[in-house]
Amino acid sequence: MSSTPPGREGRFISIAGLLLTVTLGVFFGSLSYTMYHARAASYLSDDPTACVNCHIMRDAYDSWQKAGHHTAANCNDCHVPHDLVGKYLTKLDNGYHHSVAFTLDNFHEPIRARDSSRRVVLDNCLDCHVDLVSEMSASAGASGEPIDCIHCHAAAGHGPPR
Repeated sequence: MSSTPPGREGRFISIAGLLLTVTLGVFFGSLSYTMYHARAASYLSDDPTACVNCHIMRDAYDSWQKAGHHTAANCNDCHVPHDLVGKYLTKLDNGYHHSVAFTLDNFHEPIRARDSSRRVVLDNCLDCHVDLVSEMSASAGASGEPIDCIHCHAAAGHGPPR
C-alpha cells in the first residue's frame, strides 16, 4: 500500500516538470536573446560587415577596405576553408574562441590570428594563387617550412597600417 494520500500521486511530477520547463525556458530564452542581440545569424553569411558586429574587428575591417584584395576577396575567402564543412566548423571554432575572449576580456588588441587561423589563411593564399606559386610550393623553402605568404604580403589582405 502506498503512503501517498489519494489524489497526490502526480503532484511531484508536476512540480518537477514545472521546474524543468522554467529552467529550460530561461536557458533558451537567454540564449535566443543573446543570439539576437549579437546578430549571430549574420555570421553564417559571407557579408564582411558581419565581422564588425564586434568592435574589436573594426580596425581589421577598415584596413581590409584599403587593401589590394578588397575588390577580389571578402573575409571568408581568406579566413575560412573553402569547403562547406570546414568553413562552418572554422566559423564555429572561431566564434567560440572570440566569444570566450570577449566575455572574459582576455584578448590582444589589435586582435591576432591564432596559429590554426593563420594556417587557414596561408592555405587559402596557395589555393587562390596556385598558378602563381605552384613552382614555389614544390620547393617550400630551405628549411622545409611551408611558404609564409603573410610574412611578405601582410598588406595584401589588410592594407597598410594607419
